[in-house]
Amino acid sequence: MAYGRDAAGRRPFRATGRGPGDQHTRVLIYSHDTFGLGHLRRSRAIANALVSAAPGTSIVIVSGSPVVGSFEFGSGVDWGRVPGVTKLPDGDYRSLNMNMSIEESIRLREAIILQTAESLRPDIFIVDKEPTGFRGEVVPTLERLGGAGCRIVLGARDVMDEPSLLVPEWERKGSTEILARFYDEIWVYGLREIYEPLAALDLPDRLTTNITYTGYLRRDVPARSLLNRPHRMTREPFILVTAGGGGDGEDVVDWVISAYEAEPDLPLPALIVFGPFMSQEHRYGFLERISRHPKLDAIAFDAKIERLMSKATAIVGMGGYNTFCEILSFDKPSLIVPRTKPRREQLIRALAAERLGLASAIVDEDQGRDPRAMAAALKALPGQAKPSTVRMPGLLDGLDVIKARLPLAVAAGRADLSVAAE
Repeated sequence: MAYGRDAAGRRPFRATGRGPGDQHTRVLIYSHDTFGLGHLRRSRAIANALVSAAPGTSIVIVSGSPVVGSFEFGSGVDWGRVPGVTKLPDGDYRSLNMNMSIEESIRLREAIILQTAESLRPDIFIVDKEPTGFRGEVVPTLERLGGAGCRIVLGARDVMDEPSLLVPEWERKGSTEILARFYDEIWVYGLREIYEPLAALDLPDRLTTNITYTGYLRRDVPARSLLNRPHRMTREPFILVTAGGGGDGEDVVDWVISAYEAEPDLPLPALIVFGPFMSQEHRYGFLERISRHPKLDAIAFDAKIERLMSKATAIVGMGGYNTFCEILSFDKPSLIVPRTKPRREQLIRALAAERLGLASAIVDEDQGRDPRAMAAALKALPGQAKPSTVRMPGLLDGLDVIKARLPLAVAAGRADLSVAAE
């Protein structure tokens, strides 16, 4: 194959052409992180698992999360931050810290992602959830890496959204077209028996035969830092209440506090984790109410929340992907309080988990947040069956499947490049 220049005047490169004898795998992971912690925490779990399985692997995570530096990464994993954006109450976005328009921020993010790819020359590019990236910012990188021996993979969580909402959204963004044009594989971080997140999309046969359902991503208890003392409440049985990133977690926190206010004799105390993105206004209001109740306490954020989850008697959470993985991993009786707007993802996951006996669910969509309904659910929670009582083969095999799949994907990309060069 002759290598000239592409339409933009750049010379195409081989992702594997980094130097003689360099066969160590390089991975680029894109995690757009415009809201919450889910994308970053999922990408981090995958990256840390890959370098632990193959120590010569180098991984760069490109993230927009403002708290990416709060997390620990394994040897071989590093991260690059693109300027953050934040979601406004009306659904629009603005630049998080930069004094520039959202359009300028996207152009800057796009340039950083592309430059990172050109410098790293990855063997595999894993894009989390959004085929085009935030407002199309990853498309130039897909164009650059396509045909360069780099295997391009979409990493999809177990549930994306209700089909009636997902299909028109992807059509509007051009996501299905981009997926069909550039992607080689799809890894669904869940089980087909629980949900098929892309079933409603019109995907080419080439892609539907290259969908791998990995199972959920198992989480472990991280090493304890000597700088962080265990919370006093963890010395006795307690319920852990997590609002995820916290940016949209005020409803679940309010509902739990209201339950303790309505029924002060609830048997177990609750430790509430607000999350780093909960507004100060909500946080201060909750702290004032919590200070008046002897069975409630709260912390702002814990980058090693897995330790708290492993010690908790039971868990109350919103039902985001990472929280669900942790519920399964630490085998805790759990109550999922799903967000129902603007996406139905958490509701779909919560109802599937309840149907299968993996967790219970309580939804405020119709009846409102009745404190006594929450109190009754909290009373029943410690006696609820653990997820391990449900036998589902492969339920938590996600990281093992991804570790096994990585060298096969890299080899397929290099084989494609060799064929193209003939």
